[in-house]
Formats: sequence, C-alpha cells, structure tokens
Amino acid sequence: MMDPALMAEFLGTFLLVVLGQGVVSNVLLSKTKGHGAGWIVITAGWAFAVTVGVYASKSASGGHLNPAVTIAQAVVGSFAWSKVGGYLLAQMAGAISGSVIAWVAYRPHFEETADPATKLAVFATGPAIRKPLDNFLSEMIGTFVLMFGLLMIFSESNFQKGSDLERGFSPMLVGLLVWAIGVSLGGATGYAINPARDLGPRIAHWILPIVGKGTSDWSYAWVPVAGPIAGAILGALVHQWLGLK
Repeated sequence: MMDPALMAEFLGTFLLVVLGQGVVSNVLLSKTKGHGAGWIVITAGWAFAVTVGVYASKSASGGHLNPAVTIAQAVVGSFAWSKVGGYLLAQMAGAISGSVIAWVAYRPHFEETADPATKLAVFATGPAIRKPLDNFLSEMIGTFVLMFGLLMIFSESNFQKGSDLERGFSPMLVGLLVWAIGVSLGGATGYAINPARDLGPRIAHWILPIVGKGTSDWSYAWVPVAGPIAGAILGALVHQWLGLK
C-alpha cells in the first residue's frame, strides 16, 4: 500500500496543476468562455488551486506540493532527507498527471489556437523579457517570499500546531500568499515558484500529441527549477537565522 503522505503529495499537486493549468487554458486559449479574462483571473485561479491542493494534502503530508519547499525544509533540519526523494517523485508525478488531465479538459481549444507560444504558456512559465540571470533572480525572490511567508503563517505565534483553527484556516492563507506573489512579483517570469509546477507540465507538453505545439523551450527550463530551490532555501535559512518560532 502506498505511503499516505506520498499519496497526499501526489493528489495535492495533481489538483493544484489541474486547476492552475485550467485557469491559464481558460484565459489564453481561443474560443473558451473565459478567453481574455486577464492576469488577475490567472493569479486568482492559481491561488485557489494552491488552497485546494493544501486542503487535500496537509493532514497526511504537510501539504508541501513543491520540491523547493521540501528541499528547503530538509536543509534546515525540519524534514528528514530520507523522505525527500519520495516527496519529489510524488510531486512530479502529480504535476505531470494533472497537466495531462487539464489538457484533456481543453483539448478542442488547443486545436483552435494557432500560436505555439500560447500553447506552451498554458503548460509552463516563460519570461516577459528573456534575461536568464534576471529571470533566475525573479524566481528566487518570489520563492523566498513564499518560503518565508509559509514559515510565518504556520508559526507558533499564529497557530497552535494541530489545532482546529490551524487545520481549517491556514490553507486559505497559503492561497492568499500565492495570490500576493502572483499579482506583485509574477509579471517578470510568470512566477513558477515551484519546480514541479513548471517542469511537470513542461514534460507533459513535450510528450502530448498537441497539434502545432512547437518547442517546449528546454533552454529556459532550468530557471523555474533552480530559482525556486535557491529562493526557498534562502527563505528557510533566514527564518532560522532570525530565530523565529
């Protein structure tokens, strides 16, 4: 029987990507009901997606849903390194599976959309101005805010760990944090802030039979992986250095 924590990470990340990629599909693809709805709808959709994913997984796994979060917690000693590999595999599998299902939900609209870049943007992030070092720093900054913010949301000063209030309310605050990052810091790169969220769907884009899909832009793929990992580690280290509880 599969470890409940790994199943929770798979399911939570699956739901996150189904809903997150779904809102981007709705806004960007041709002839959808939400076509052209704009950046605020996309950032809200991703925030709600994260909220649902955390609710679905937090009790069993802690609701990481993000390799950068898992690795950062291991670096500062709050998560066992022996569990990292399983969490990362579950998150990646959930992201790829969720991406495939989101594609199925909007498959006719991919056929109606001519631009290959738009099709890729449904799956993976890309920079508004392509400058890899700056793009890396943007992802690092956004994920620093995410990691530091998560640690503060779940701090002892805000919630008694395991309390009804912490279990019931904190996932909504996580979604609010992601929304804040999206509307404030997401405009430069599309704010992956999660290696699984970008790499999993990018792999799905690469393997799926999408008509006229073009390249999966692998030359950029390192940025939304390395930037978030660096930012999350830095956020966790600063939180630890400050001695916050």
